[in-house]
Amino acid sequence: MKIHALCSWQETIPFTHPFAVAYTSSNEATLHFLEIRTDGGLLGRGSASPSVHVTGETTDACAAALDETKLGWLLGGDVRHAHSLIRQLRTRLYATPAACAAVDMALHDLFAQVLDVPLVDFLGRCHTALPTSITIGLKPIPEVLSEARECLTRGYRALKIKLGRNVEEDIEKLYKLRETLPAETMIRVDPNQGYSAEQTRHFFKQTRGLALELIEQPMPADAIGEMRGMPLELRETLCADESLHSPEDVVRLLTPKPACGLFNIKLMKCGGIDGGLRIARMAEVAQIPLMWGCMVESRVSLAAALHAAYASPNTRFLDLDGDTDLVRDPAAGGFVLETGNLRLLDRPGLGVEWS
Repeated sequence: MKIHALCSWQETIPFTHPFAVAYTSSNEATLHFLEIRTDGGLLGRGSASPSVHVTGETTDACAAALDETKLGWLLGGDVRHAHSLIRQLRTRLYATPAACAAVDMALHDLFAQVLDVPLVDFLGRCHTALPTSITIGLKPIPEVLSEARECLTRGYRALKIKLGRNVEEDIEKLYKLRETLPAETMIRVDPNQGYSAEQTRHFFKQTRGLALELIEQPMPADAIGEMRGMPLELRETLCADESLHSPEDVVRLLTPKPACGLFNIKLMKCGGIDGGLRIARMAEVAQIPLMWGCMVESRVSLAAALHAAYASPNTRFLDLDGDTDLVRDPAAGGFVLETGNLRLLDRPGLGVEWS
């Protein structure tokens, strides 16, 4: 089962509507795709969605890292030794984590196909179905309320609301949502580093009665010391996102005392399934609950994240909705959405195919 061919390409895909967060807005996403073929006819698939705002990785850098000539060292490698190849990615592609993730998931896909099992079953399945949130970008309050109602009619039971440009408007928005939506609606929020420490305290004080599931990265990524200085009740609701890219960041976030109560693992930040599971194992030891999130992504990488999430015992939340704003997705399969829950398909590997 030797690797004998590689192919990568990129596609710029429009959004169904403009999407905004605290620090940027966009109408489209450039996604990168990878195929790794074996001499036995197997095809492993990978996808990358770099974010210069989060990791510093540009689209050009990602494309260059995935160029067939740059990945030539994989040719002739035995996919039955996939984990040996994956370990090499950490040093070869450390500067381009999304590109690293694409190669990582393609190799995992091939390895599980060789075993003829879904990847999650090789890794050790801990979950079968959990609800995913769907994200609502920064918009005026009436538009947020309208989109929230529409999301519920589509079967979602958990909403993630983007915040971070005006804390008072954010507070008002959440009160309006709670007044409008069914009481059982799960709400989590993401200010995307848009608040100061003082604003974070104020936001928490004003919204503590709204039953928010978590507050994702309200302060800048490097404000770990300020996060650590928050009251325990507040810290327990904080979910590190932009502050968390690697196992080394886990150590920084948890010592000398925890700066947050939850971790958001994204394959595009940590270099793929292997990097995500390394963080997850550390979080399990530290008894930190996990959310598995995403950028705007294809089903290929969303499925990869879901396999890793369902193989991690302390996974509590999913935010794997990264393809819902795309006009089209070159990939299909992997998982299905059932009454707001994500369920992996019973197919070998990642279970995805090109659409």
